Amino acid sequence: MNSTKGRRKVAPATTGDGGGDSSDKLDQLMLSSAICNGEDLGPFVRKAFASGRPEPLLQHLRHFARSKESEIEEVCKAHYQDFILAVDDLRSLLSDVESLKSALSDSNSKLQSVAGPLLATLESYVESQNVSNNIILALKSITFCIRLMELCSRANRHLSGDNFYMALRCVDSIETEFLDKTPSSTLQRMLEKKIPAIRSHIERKVSKEFGDWLVEIRVVSRNLGQLAIGQASASRQREEDLRMKQRQAEEQSRLSLRDCVYALNHEDDDGDGDGAFGGGGGSGGVADDAKDGYGNGGLRFDLTPLYRAYHINQTLGLEERFKQYYVENRRLQLTSDFQVSSMTPFLESHQTFFAQIAGFFIVEDRILRTGGGLISKLEVENLWETAVSKMCSVLEDQFSRMQTANHLLLIKDYVSLLGVTLRRYGYPVDALLDVLSKHRDKYHELLLSDCRKQIGEALAADKFEQMLMKKEYEYSMNVLSFQIQTSDIIPAFPYVAPFSSTVPDCCRIVRSFIEDSVSFMSYGGQLDFYGVVKKYLDRLLGEVLDGALLKLINTSVHGVSQAMQVAANMAVMERACDFYFRHAAQLSGIPLRMAERGRRQFPLNNARDAAEDMLSGLLKKKVDGFMTLLENVNWMADEPLQGGNEYVNEVIIYLETLVSTAQQILPAQVLRRVLQDVLSHISEVIVGALYGDSVKRFNVNAIMALDVDIRLLESFVDNLASLFSDGEANQLKTALAGSRQLINLLLSNHPENFLNPVIRERSYNALDYRRVMTISEKLRDPSDRLFGTFGTRGAKQNPKKKSLDALIKRLKDVS
Repeated sequence: MNSTKGRRKVAPATTGDGGGDSSDKLDQLMLSSAICNGEDLGPFVRKAFASGRPEPLLQHLRHFARSKESEIEEVCKAHYQDFILAVDDLRSLLSDVESLKSALSDSNSKLQSVAGPLLATLESYVESQNVSNNIILALKSITFCIRLMELCSRANRHLSGDNFYMALRCVDSIETEFLDKTPSSTLQRMLEKKIPAIRSHIERKVSKEFGDWLVEIRVVSRNLGQLAIGQASASRQREEDLRMKQRQAEEQSRLSLRDCVYALNHEDDDGDGDGAFGGGGGSGGVADDAKDGYGNGGLRFDLTPLYRAYHINQTLGLEERFKQYYVENRRLQLTSDFQVSSMTPFLESHQTFFAQIAGFFIVEDRILRTGGGLISKLEVENLWETAVSKMCSVLEDQFSRMQTANHLLLIKDYVSLLGVTLRRYGYPVDALLDVLSKHRDKYHELLLSDCRKQIGEALAADKFEQMLMKKEYEYSMNVLSFQIQTSDIIPAFPYVAPFSSTVPDCCRIVRSFIEDSVSFMSYGGQLDFYGVVKKYLDRLLGEVLDGALLKLINTSVHGVSQAMQVAANMAVMERACDFYFRHAAQLSGIPLRMAERGRRQFPLNNARDAAEDMLSGLLKKKVDGFMTLLENVNWMADEPLQGGNEYVNEVIIYLETLVSTAQQILPAQVLRRVLQDVLSHISEVIVGALYGDSVKRFNVNAIMALDVDIRLLESFVDNLASLFSDGEANQLKTALAGSRQLINLLLSNHPENFLNPVIRERSYNALDYRRVMTISEKLRDPSDRLFGTFGTRGAKQNPKKKSLDALIKRLKDVS
């Protein structure tokens, strides 16, 4: 305090004795201003030292400091009284604080004595609360771990029972709900390690089951295809049986059988649709649907392993990868199924080959419809296109190698059944049918070749003997089955047929050809195929059978009996040809009236004509042997013979014997044609004898004898009238027209009437005027014999002779 007061008495420094100049005052003012403003004094210091005069600066600073000390002193003086009062207040407050401190100490002592037990209790409570919280947390952890362990145990049970989907559900629950919240780090590490391992294990197991299923489904597919094609075959057979019954009913109706018995047969359908085949269900609940099998306890195929593998891969998030894996494996299996063994003939392996492919696509159809998108329709169509292309290639290759019609037919039938089977599932099979249609001509050529060989063997074995049938079933098998009977009345047995064994043998061959041809054309995509069947039937009859019969006739027929039997056979075959075309029409499913409308002439015309020509030729040779007796005729007889010449009697006896035999086996039309040809030949021989050089001259008596001969022949023809119709009998008489007209002309009183065109056309149309001229010149009147003119000189000329001479003269003029 005293020091302070001493300082207050110091006077402020002055500016000097007034000797400083104005610049020093200015510097002082500027320095004071800078200090007051808090500015940097560096420039003033540098300036002072730069000028070498720091003393004025120091002086100014001291002067400023002394001026401020005086200001401070004034301020302190102004607040001194307040400070004293505050100190006094603090001193009074200090006594109050001391009293308060003693009161607080007493209160603290009391509080300590009272709160001590309470604090002990509180500490015990807090400790108990901490223990309780720890216990609750432990219980929660234990409960959490128990749930986790239960879920793990459930997952293990599902794994042990191969219930992989539920196991994956448990693993997913563990991973999403427990893994991050697991209180045990050891348990958490174990789960993090085991969960991927479990998924990998399930994936391997499912992949193994799927691989086993792929191996098993190949065998199942083959059996499935065989069964499906077998059902299609059974259905086709039922249709054929129904058509057969319908044809029998139509035939009975055609034959006007009124005592028919009609019955309705009910047959259980085995189910040819989708329900006949087993398959799988959707992704969920496939166990029941996937084990559906065939309707009547047939083969079952299980798609559960496939759908479970698909569902598990969906759960694992590997759906697309599994789809691709499935399609690739099935494509590889299909490619493997396409392999055709070169060690086994295709005829033996074709059923297995096509059944395997059919089963494959039946399974794929079920998977497409029930697999929940496992395979798409486009992928199935691509697989089918590949299969069709390969099957067409295999068929083309195998068909090109085959040289047996029956082998082609067997494979074609199976392929058509394959087409019927797979068409039910919506697969297009037109390409396969096109391949079959493409080889239609080759099949029929092979079939024609086989039939040519069979017909040749049948004809070579013919003994030219009438066929003997001892039992009714033989008659039914050899006659009724080909509708070649002439009467609906069953004959008495034993029955001798008018034909030889060649006829039913050839009928069987032709019928087999028709049935094989229809079988090949049926179910081939072409509905109206009768035209094709008829085309090749015409070729079989017109080329093969007709050619073989011609060859037989020209090389193996040497006697009249053989020729007669062949001619009889041809007549029966003509009726058989009607049956062939009706049978082809019935099997082709067209009305008989359409088949009748499209019929052409008898296809075995050449063979029939050759047989009849051969028979006629042999008979002519036989007759020529008798006609040589014409040499014994007395052409200048003194009187006419009353009983005919010797040759005509021999001829008539032979012809009567011939007719009695021929009418047993030859139809009336054939017999009439043959007799007409023979009689025409006899007539020609008689005319030829008169025209030939061997007869130099003849008289009226000889002509009258020939007239008797022709009358006998005409009487022979009249006696056959009961065998023929009136028209045929009259036609048969025209065979003798040449000789009859010539004899009538030579015996006519007015032979020159031959020159009259009207009379000639009416009475002498069968005569050639050159022959008439030559023969007329040979005719001599009895008065023309040697020395006859001496007794008749001057007598009137015979009018007939005159007319004949006029005829000869006019004919010579014409010629």
